[in-house]
Amino acid sequence: MPAKNRIKQYTANSFYHLYNRGTEKRLIFQDKQDCSVFLSYLKEYLLPKNEKELFSKLSSPNISARERDKILKALRLNNFFGEIDLIAFSLMPNHFHLLIKQKSAGSIDKFMNSLGTRYTMYFNKKYKRVGSLYQGVYKAVLIVTDEQLLQLSRYIHRQALAFQGQALEAQPCSYFDYVGKRKSEWVKPEEILVFFSKNNPSLSYQAFVEEKDFELIPHKLLLDKN
Repeated sequence: MPAKNRIKQYTANSFYHLYNRGTEKRLIFQDKQDCSVFLSYLKEYLLPKNEKELFSKLSSPNISARERDKILKALRLNNFFGEIDLIAFSLMPNHFHLLIKQKSAGSIDKFMNSLGTRYTMYFNKKYKRVGSLYQGVYKAVLIVTDEQLLQLSRYIHRQALAFQGQALEAQPCSYFDYVGKRKSEWVKPEEILVFFSKNNPSLSYQAFVEEKDFELIPHKLLLDKN
């Protein structure tokens, strides 16, 4: 029988909370390289693929066999530009969170299966292991209100910020893209930032996330209940 998550109907132009954790709660990001590789896959999937440039390089008479293989691999690689927008993310030692906007119906499953399979292959090769890396099928929760959307972005970023100064110097997340300290072309914070002030610090997104006393909406509105 298909997993419940597999038979959900994903709709176009909708926001989703996508997440998964390591099987038996094992670490899936053991060092900075693991995080960097996972993020590089996201970047490759979400930025537009310049096929014209790739084919031009492929036709060069001076191309090496290694470079040719690299280009052919890039041409075969899945790409989800125009189908999936990444709004926010955080990578924790044994799980990850992605807040995405699915722009075309049916893209989530292809995107998550491709990302999950590719990262598992990398991880298993590096750590000389076999088998599934994740605890079952990824979870996907439809976000239906603006309140959910804002609270989820805060939930994702606060999880990562809580790990500052621990095993990984700072857990990789999209928070710096939100507070103007970084600009990643493949992260789209505008969907969230439109609700906050750019000029009044007390009404800024940073103030919203770093507020000391706040009441998070129930997890059942952010997490899969199955």
